[in-house]
Amino acid sequence: MTLLRTVARPMLASVFFAGAANALKNTTTIAPKAKPVADAISGATGQPVAPATLVRINAGTQLLAAAGLATGRAPRLSALVLAGSLAPTTVVGHQFWNQSDPVAAKNQRLHFVKNVSVIGGLLMATLDPDPHKKFIGTRAKNKVVDAKDKVVDEISDLRR
Repeated sequence: MTLLRTVARPMLASVFFAGAANALKNTTTIAPKAKPVADAISGATGQPVAPATLVRINAGTQLLAAAGLATGRAPRLSALVLAGSLAPTTVVGHQFWNQSDPVAAKNQRLHFVKNVSVIGGLLMATLDPDPHKKFIGTRAKNKVVDAKDKVVDEISDLRR
């Protein structure tokens, strides 16, 4: 892992450690926001789903994926999982359009946009190539060049 990745990945993961810890500490406070999602899942599956359970599952998922991103273990997969878990969290948790208080709406809009920005950073991290492996495009080009060189050498040998 390069120095930049060594520093940047834990920095990006830190917000998920803090958010997941907060969600686990304050599950009962956060659970009502997850009720619409729990109801939708219950309707689709026919099985009851407790909102508090969804909050805990999301927090656990974010802790595990944040650890993977921070340590560089499966960082691209971890970033994708974090982006996937943050998207519904953002829509459910920061509904600025439903706020009647302008100050609360402004605060929720700020958090909504911040989360969208973090999702963008995570999606970029999913594309971050392993520094020890060449980018797939470069590897493909090298294979084509090697094959061409081999054909040219064989044609040269046949002409002799």
